[in-house]
Amino acid sequence: MRFIRSALPVLMLASIVPAIAADSTVPIWTRFETQFTSSAKYDNPIQDVQVNVEFTAPSGKKHSVQAFWDGGAIWRVRFSPDETGKWSYWSTSSNPDDKGLDSQSGEFTCVPYAGNNPLYRHGAIRVSDNHRFLVHADGTPFFWLSDTAWNGALKSDASSWERYLENRTSKGFTAIQFVTTQWRAGAANADLRVAYLGEEKIWIDPVFYQWMDERINALNAHGLVAAPVLIWAVHANQRMSELSPGTSLPDDQIIVLARYMVARYGAHHVIWILAGDGEYRGEKAERWKKIGRAVFGDSPARLATMHPGGEEWVADEFRNEPWFSFNGYQSGHGDSDEALRWLTEGPPSRDWKTEPHLPFINLEPNYEGHRGYTHRTLFDAHAVRRAAYWSLLVSPPAGVSYGAHGIWSWELSPREPMNHVGSGIAPPWYEAIDYPGSTSLRHLKALFDSLEWWRLRPAQDLLADQPGASDPSRFVAAAKAEDGTWAILYAPVGGKIAVRTESLAKPLVARWFNPREGTWIGGLAVAEAAQTYQTPDQEDWVLWIGPKNK
Repeated sequence: MRFIRSALPVLMLASIVPAIAADSTVPIWTRFETQFTSSAKYDNPIQDVQVNVEFTAPSGKKHSVQAFWDGGAIWRVRFSPDETGKWSYWSTSSNPDDKGLDSQSGEFTCVPYAGNNPLYRHGAIRVSDNHRFLVHADGTPFFWLSDTAWNGALKSDASSWERYLENRTSKGFTAIQFVTTQWRAGAANADLRVAYLGEEKIWIDPVFYQWMDERINALNAHGLVAAPVLIWAVHANQRMSELSPGTSLPDDQIIVLARYMVARYGAHHVIWILAGDGEYRGEKAERWKKIGRAVFGDSPARLATMHPGGEEWVADEFRNEPWFSFNGYQSGHGDSDEALRWLTEGPPSRDWKTEPHLPFINLEPNYEGHRGYTHRTLFDAHAVRRAAYWSLLVSPPAGVSYGAHGIWSWELSPREPMNHVGSGIAPPWYEAIDYPGSTSLRHLKALFDSLEWWRLRPAQDLLADQPGASDPSRFVAAAKAEDGTWAILYAPVGGKIAVRTESLAKPLVARWFNPREGTWIGGLAVAEAAQTYQTPDQEDWVLWIGPKNK
């Protein structure tokens, strides 16, 4: 591996360079950045000194932001302004004798944004007032449709990343999940650099993160929210534990590493995933609660969640944490009857009524092209659609993620992903981007964009008969608007759906939506009471019931 400790520069400088903003005019919700140059010598800058910058808004509101070391004598601070007008800032250093880092000040002007990027037009993502879904700062609903490109930011070159992002935005994706350090399936980035070295006291490689800067900048430039996993935390075997920071580093160094990334990317449009694929219940939950508080504080500027292992439910552990914004879960890659019932009849379908409410998002359903754990067959586009529609309708919808074998591990040639024996041979990423399931997700996004999806609530009582009672693969998911004006049902296989319509406002029509092609079949009259609908064929279908004039 090329990157060794001697490659890390020691911070030495005799002269002091004042902080100068690259651009003193910054559009709202974009990024202001400036740099400081240290006058002192540090053997390990991220351990030896901390720099904080206080930004004062035109309204007088103050925002405290941590600066980050970027190699040599350079420190940077990034900030995303949320008010137009003149801002000022002032730095403080844990070493007040370092006059290059301490007591640095400046100003910039925040102006309205004039472009078409939705992240900058509507502002940062927050939780809705009813705690059921996500919205932009201005209240515009945000539908989470994310791809799990875990290795993508690590392994891609700039042109490949651009091609991938263009493909995903063309299909309606709104976020990308990825890993920001070495981990169980990626020992280094494409240049064989690692994020950090050491265990008891880590060293950060700023060149590694300059690479990551380019990938995250590109995500936001495409209007995509970056959803980085800061600390992968899986326990599986010795090798995996050694590679994953969540199992190889002591807690204080996990905090140092995570806080560095929060400082570096907190001004981007990000939603943090604190830890990936670990166990977060009981004593282990208490550990990650403490880490989360140390990393994010009581009122983080960006949303944060956890990515638990398959079929592990952590909402009850974390829902009262001040930094925990929504409940991410993983229905995973099981294909047994029990695995299907966990999603359709288990915690995702039951816990949404528990207070305080949280948005629920399935961050890892079964991956297209990945082998199922029980039957060992490859998940196809139908399995992708089934998991996605179930996830969106058994809980109040906030969004869903997608995954493809070959993309998540970013393969360059057909092979089984690192440390994932038995998952199946994955195609190269540039072939996997055109799996048919991703096109199905484009149709799903178009359907939900045409509806006020945030008004939906699970409504299994709409069904006079549940086909999934005896066969979980036939489970029909049903939801309706809170005021009963419309409803939507998903049938994973063809057949008859017996629907009770007493609770729906009249008059109504019913229409079929083809989730494979994104097309509609014309309206059917809706009876006053129960009515049976026959799917147009034996494939999966969506049934929409609503007002005649819609």
